[in-house]
Amino acid sequence: MAIWLTEDSKIIVQGITGSEGTKHTLRMLASGAKVVGGVNPRKAGTVHEGLPVFATVAEAMAATGADVSVIFVPPAFTKDAVKEAVDAEIPLAVVITEGVPIHDTTEFWAYATAKGNKTRIIGPNCPGIASPGASNAGIIPADITTPGRIGLVSKSGTLTYQLMYELRDFGFSTAVGIGGDPVIGTTHIDALQAFQEDPGTDAIVMIGEIGGDAEERAAAYIDAYVTKPVVAYVAGFTAPEGKTMGHAGAIVSGSAGTAQAKKEALEKVGVRVGKTPSETAQLMREIMQSR
Repeated sequence: MAIWLTEDSKIIVQGITGSEGTKHTLRMLASGAKVVGGVNPRKAGTVHEGLPVFATVAEAMAATGADVSVIFVPPAFTKDAVKEAVDAEIPLAVVITEGVPIHDTTEFWAYATAKGNKTRIIGPNCPGIASPGASNAGIIPADITTPGRIGLVSKSGTLTYQLMYELRDFGFSTAVGIGGDPVIGTTHIDALQAFQEDPGTDAIVMIGEIGGDAEERAAAYIDAYVTKPVVAYVAGFTAPEGKTMGHAGAIVSGSAGTAQAKKEALEKVGVRVGKTPSETAQLMREIMQSR
């Protein structure tokens, strides 16, 4: 089992003819993902790397039956690309692009909501989603882990890869990189709910980072609704106050959004929190070994 992305998912790539779109399309194909076409209105009707290129998402969906779009377009065009995916009502849009202006993300997220949230948006500024052994939509390496029964949701791309690798002997149902921008589509809570409901997921790893209150809200959700074991890691224990660290959303103001505050909120509801990524992996290892 997996959440949101399965072996039957049919993927198109918006921006398929660009350098990043081309590189990662080939990587997704090599991993066994069903990439069925791409979108670039200026090159519609051509074939790129053996795949048909369409003018719009709607045309691509009609011709191929695609139900996932991975978006590799420059930041200035990302808002319009996501709106186009929303207008076509594609079920899942994975926005890889980094550097999307926050007001653009706010606008396309509000647009999707106004349209009834028929399109799940993951990202922007994220590595995507991978269901090992089934499909891969984005830039997560396909060969660092195995299929299994751990679910993972993470703000950080790099830490997503590290935890997947360290727990490769147990494997993952699905790993979701939600991105670290201040405004994102899919949240920790969305993924926690999906993993809780997924019969193929036995335990959950949640990776957060300083800034905002997403982890505190996730803790409250876990307390109320999640019965499966959760372990967590919060990046940024050594971050200086008031300084943006890496992701645009990772900034601490006073005591709000600190790693310690997030750790305490999670531990209060029974989530075990590692001090390092490797310790977090060990906590999950202990849970899986005891099952």
